[in-house]
Amino acid sequence: MTDLIRRLASSSLTARVAFGIAFLLISGGVIVSIAAFAYGREAARSAYDRLLLGAATGIASSITVQDGRPVIELPVSAFELLALAPDDRIGYRIIGVEGETLTGYDEITLPTGRRDIRGGFFDGAFFGEQARFAVVSRRFAERTLNGTVKVVVGQTLRARNEMAYDITRKALYVLAASGLAMVLLSVVVVRSVLQPLERIAGGLTARDPHDLTPLDTSVPRETAVMINALNGFMARLDRQMNSMRHLISDTAHQLRTPVAALRAQADLFTDEPELARKEKIVERIQARTASLGRLLDQLLSQALVIHRGDSARRERVDLRDIALDVFEEGDHAVLNPEFDVILDIGEDPVEVLADAQSLKEALKNLLNNALRYGRSPVRIGASLEGDRASIWVEDAGSGPVDGVLAELGSRFNKGARSRQSSSGLGLAIAHSVAHSFDGELLLEKTTSSSFRAALVFAALPEGRA
Repeated sequence: MTDLIRRLASSSLTARVAFGIAFLLISGGVIVSIAAFAYGREAARSAYDRLLLGAATGIASSITVQDGRPVIELPVSAFELLALAPDDRIGYRIIGVEGETLTGYDEITLPTGRRDIRGGFFDGAFFGEQARFAVVSRRFAERTLNGTVKVVVGQTLRARNEMAYDITRKALYVLAASGLAMVLLSVVVVRSVLQPLERIAGGLTARDPHDLTPLDTSVPRETAVMINALNGFMARLDRQMNSMRHLISDTAHQLRTPVAALRAQADLFTDEPELARKEKIVERIQARTASLGRLLDQLLSQALVIHRGDSARRERVDLRDIALDVFEEGDHAVLNPEFDVILDIGEDPVEVLADAQSLKEALKNLLNNALRYGRSPVRIGASLEGDRASIWVEDAGSGPVDGVLAELGSRFNKGARSRQSSSGLGLAIAHSVAHSFDGELLLEKTTSSSFRAALVFAALPEGRA
């Protein structure tokens, strides 16, 4: 059964529709056959019961009384009616007022317990064959004869059954013809319905592999759902590809200069005979190596943010937990022990819908910028102001001048104090994280002696998942 369900689930839409129509026709055919046979039997019974009743009434009407005895002259017309069913056997019995048989077959008996039956129909047997009988009573009230004479006329059921089967066959012929018409019509309808899908498939097949522009949405409403989902997927894929192209170009752009500088310093070291100059070259190589390490860290951080921006599932995140995690990792205490880093979070939740790992990477970059270019002490915190939630890093420095401050946050943009040692990616990463989760990066001077970099998002109301 499981294999059958799996095969049906993977079958074509045409096969599914054909299976559904076939099941409908078979079920309907069974129901119509039963109904047609029941109707045929009822129609045949009604028709032949009228013939029986007519024959019995004709015989009863021909009975007369002479010398106190009933005289019977069987009318030919009564049997001509019953002769309309030539393959059936006919039997009759006329019962006198005392219950005696006046003429006919004694084998025809009234139903047990119904000897007082005066009219109507009943089923019985006639020489071992099923038959249908009609009873007509005629009342005589004369001086010489007072009582009821009963006329019983019966007929076997061959013609009735044949008529019922004939009606059923004709109904099934009509059903088969209509079923065939429905199948042909369904094929036309299914092909017409599937044409938009075939057109979409043809358009996708003919597309250039790098063409991720939206598909035409002028399609039927049911298909538009799939087209919109496909366009959304291609838009995310296009953003991912553009981000990866930017990452590759960033990597090539950023690594070219430090790698060339390291190679040049290594060549100088090889050709330099003086030991004092060699020591200076080694110091420069170490500085370049440390700078290259920081650059690689930022490039990896940017790659992580790019990957998780569209693929990571948004979850309820408390920004206080992000600030606490970055603070407790303690990288600042190892790399910049001369700085005092202070955690500033309150007791009330500061919750947003975002990705915790991306927020941590963004906050680490903001903290590194503050440690490299700001002044001690540095504060890490999360706060809630109305419907805006923010996670921020604040140092005691004055920050860059207003002209430079307006340009920070774009790729490869470096402040005046970081032209030689920064890639300009730190704030760009933070800006990408803010944009991915419908937030913004704010760089502002809070007072005359402090500078704050903050990621600001819409706060999540309490109880919302």
